[in-house]
Amino acid sequence: MRIGKSRHVGLARALSKLGYCSRSRAVELIRAGRVSLNGKTTGEAEAAVAENRDQIAVDGKRVEARRKLYLVLNKPRGVVTTASDEKGRETVYDLLEQKLQVSPGSKSAIRSPLWLAPVGRLDKASEGLLLFTNDSEWGARITAPGTHLDKTYHAQIGILADETLLQSMRCGLVTQNGEALRVKDARLLRSGQKNCWLEIVLDEGRNRQIRRILETWGVEVLRLVRVGIGPLLLGGLGKGDYRWLSHKEKRMLDRAVRRQDRAEAKVGS
Repeated sequence: MRIGKSRHVGLARALSKLGYCSRSRAVELIRAGRVSLNGKTTGEAEAAVAENRDQIAVDGKRVEARRKLYLVLNKPRGVVTTASDEKGRETVYDLLEQKLQVSPGSKSAIRSPLWLAPVGRLDKASEGLLLFTNDSEWGARITAPGTHLDKTYHAQIGILADETLLQSMRCGLVTQNGEALRVKDARLLRSGQKNCWLEIVLDEGRNRQIRRILETWGVEVLRLVRVGIGPLLLGGLGKGDYRWLSHKEKRMLDRAVRRQDRAEAKVGS
């Protein structure tokens, strides 16, 4: 399939850009001898592909560029963000396969016409907004550390927070291994008798960042829900449900990424 502008990319990346499968899955297919380039089977994942000229086939069938797809899922608690789970736990693909026949690209053959990959992750205990796409380069821009696109969470914690705790979260901390952890912003949403809800904004993505910060001060996180990525909001989407991004929402996210890119460029100049 002819794709993109006149430039060369690696074969595995070319398959991913076409929306056929993930780059890691493409490497597996290439090494298994199932991919041909201009009619010749190659085992080289980095074989140069001229995007506007070369023909790629898998199992003898030409790969055509697929329409770019963008989806948001409201991930329930207890579901893992992975293609398969050795412990037999429910995965995000189990939710999508029930409704969309989506392939995670981890099986011996990709039978489904639809491949989507998560844009970033939510851990098993976390809930909320999780993006999926077959546009691998777009997904990489959304999650790139240098983009600093805001991610907004609502966290229920097991104490009544005061301004001292909120300010401590904003100031951050340094872990024993020298990792700096902080939040961009934190504010009180509402309080009960023994616990409260906070709104927390991150502009960087580190593993279990919010939980690790609060655990340092002995604060229990009862629930953690991602409600926004940049200008995109979860809204009233039900648990386990999905919807396709509208053109307007996609443009809003793209503009937000470009604004952050320009801001970073000014800082670095």
